[in-house]
Amino acid sequence: MDIVLEVFDTFLFDRLYATALPASNTVSSNNVAHKASSTFSSTREVPTAIPPSTQFWTFDPSDYAFMSAWPRDNVWRQTLSLYLITWLFGLVVYFICASLSYLFIFDHATFTHPKYLKNQVRMEIRQAAIALPIMSFFTVPFFVGEVRGYAKMYDAPHEAPFWLYNLLQFPLFLCFTDFFIYWIHRGLHHPRVYRTLHKPHHKWIMPTPYASHAFHPLDGFAQSVPYHVFPFIFPLNKIAYVLLFAFINIWTVFIHDGEYVANSSFINGAACHTMHHLYFNYNYGQYTTLWDRFGGSYRKPNEELFNRESKMSKQEWERQCKEMETVQKQVEGDDDRNYGDEARRLQKKVL
Repeated sequence: MDIVLEVFDTFLFDRLYATALPASNTVSSNNVAHKASSTFSSTREVPTAIPPSTQFWTFDPSDYAFMSAWPRDNVWRQTLSLYLITWLFGLVVYFICASLSYLFIFDHATFTHPKYLKNQVRMEIRQAAIALPIMSFFTVPFFVGEVRGYAKMYDAPHEAPFWLYNLLQFPLFLCFTDFFIYWIHRGLHHPRVYRTLHKPHHKWIMPTPYASHAFHPLDGFAQSVPYHVFPFIFPLNKIAYVLLFAFINIWTVFIHDGEYVANSSFINGAACHTMHHLYFNYNYGQYTTLWDRFGGSYRKPNEELFNRESKMSKQEWERQCKEMETVQKQVEGDDDRNYGDEARRLQKKVL
């Protein structure tokens, strides 16, 4: 996250902190000899260069970088900055990814499904907007630890344990996180914690892309912990970390988009995850079905999902609803969702 933080410092936060928390004695960058890519402390008599976040590109700090009582390497500034990035930038990424999927991929005929909730998209967005700032609060200590050098992050490929590791880190990250998220997710379905923590995400029987981040805050954070723990255990390239962060957000939207492209027995795609939302106790995995197979919780998606006509047929929906209601009663008891009459009216128009 130090690469991301340096970008935000250069183009946004330096000026904000200089304005909100001005230093008593400011030092102009014109009066200090420094490396072009360095970040500086601002309140010392002799500014001390902080190593750049990466050797592959540089950003010239403006005068604002030296004009705040909180220099760039101040731990409180880093904590606040990373919180704002995680929350607000995370919210922007969520809206962009989910909206693109909603507009160009998501099958809008899902609106007519009997288990589609009244005002569902609005409720999904609201739940995500409530969850993200709280999830960010618990996530920031990991990012601060990374920025301050406690993680095993490396910059250049030659700094890897061995050259091939630059490629192996990607499958290693996916395998590590897939394994732990499976067990965390499965644990969240334990009756003692499901109703409080995980049921808010299962409110969406037929999710839209906006459901991707619509969690209880502690649920969302718990399932993200493996991502953040990984670089404290295994070496991870800084740029690879940013790419994987982007991939995770895109994948999370992808498995909620309702477009069943991957009819694979190995990939835990949108079809597998739809089985999870419909029938609750199956397909806990994040990327693969490996641990579901090992744990006896794998359920192969219905073949009807991969055919446009049968996927949206009244017969298939009735079959889904009948089984879903049986399982839902066992897992949750009485169904407190408000399906309203909207889906039924739309269904009549379509069918």
